[in-house]
Amino acid sequence: MRRVVITGAGAVTPIGTGKEDYWKALEEGKSGVSLITLFDTSNHTVKIGAEVKNFDPEQWLDKKEVRRTDRILHLSTAATDLAVKDAGLDLGSLDKNMFGVYIGSGVGGIGTIDESFTTLFEKGPGRVSPFMVPMMIANMPAAYAAIRYGAKGPNMAVVTACASSINSIGEAYYCIQRGDADIMLSGGAEAAITSIATAGFTSLKALSTRNDDPEHASRPFDSDRDGFVMGEGSGILVLEELEHAQKRGARIYAEITGYGNTCDAYHITAPDPEGEGAFRSMAIAMKNAGWAPEQVDLINAHGTSTPLNDKMETAAIKRLLGKHGGKVMVQSTKSMVGHLLGAAGAVETIAALLAIEKGIVHPTINQFTPDPECDLNTVPNKAVRAEVNKVLINNFGFGGHNGVLAVERFKA
Repeated sequence: MRRVVITGAGAVTPIGTGKEDYWKALEEGKSGVSLITLFDTSNHTVKIGAEVKNFDPEQWLDKKEVRRTDRILHLSTAATDLAVKDAGLDLGSLDKNMFGVYIGSGVGGIGTIDESFTTLFEKGPGRVSPFMVPMMIANMPAAYAAIRYGAKGPNMAVVTACASSINSIGEAYYCIQRGDADIMLSGGAEAAITSIATAGFTSLKALSTRNDDPEHASRPFDSDRDGFVMGEGSGILVLEELEHAQKRGARIYAEITGYGNTCDAYHITAPDPEGEGAFRSMAIAMKNAGWAPEQVDLINAHGTSTPLNDKMETAAIKRLLGKHGGKVMVQSTKSMVGHLLGAAGAVETIAALLAIEKGIVHPTINQFTPDPECDLNTVPNKAVRAEVNKVLINNFGFGGHNGVLAVERFKA
């Protein structure tokens, strides 16, 4: 069986661009949530989000490309460039037919859809941009990365709501494992802090309404949680077949050893309250990795800060790990960056990789009032030093999609 390792990481997040700035903010427990500036929130109930700040797309794309592409592509291109640079890839020496791209998104270029409807209603159909369709389709981050780097191997855009990027990474792992590619760019991107998306999630009563206290709005597993905070950004990983990585002297962050993918088959938005699908996806990832429950050092939880998810995920973790369930460290990156929807799993995987590398587990911030139904070791409010060897990364999405990645410290 071909082994798959991670050799590069690029992060564009609400608390930092580039893995160094991202990690520094994670370790310090900084919140990226603030009042929304990307659109006028005057008529909106929810006025907070986790925006990528001080981001200039012209650092990554020329002016013409910026005008002709959606913000999701700006974010994904930056993260992809950072990942390629971090991996030290010599693009000229790669077999481009064995170089692929799997990048997922939950909603694609929804900002373009929002703006195009306004143009349609106010100015008529003749004024809708000819670039509207390529700007809004969800496959464009994957397609554009392939064009930019000449990656002619397997290419796919996974759309499984908030599980999109974990599913992308898991499927890319399988792609290399079965011999269809030697190297893959994989992860997710999202730019959904828009008027229409915010209105829709608000109508679902999924979002926090803590407008007067943005930094403390995302509080996974806390008893006073009242919904998730919309985030945006992109996380891209370089996955590589082990011998391919070793031959070029690549630095290896970790090895992917398991992946679980299930569906609740329960409801279009609500998770199965018993957590059956979440439990099975974690169990499959652990079985594939060959781990016993007591070997799991850390779980980077889906941890959305919604009443339903956090209770369900707690039950699934405790069922999975038994007595170890109350001891294992369980962190929620979303407490700081908000919920990046289809990009969540990728930026959270990067957080897990850095925990392995640095021996530090970032906190779940905004832990003020313990919830007896979420009685986990959530690493509350302050980072801790710990040897981290084996990590599960959980992501669950609308429609009942469940994706779990098992990642461990590389051993030759």
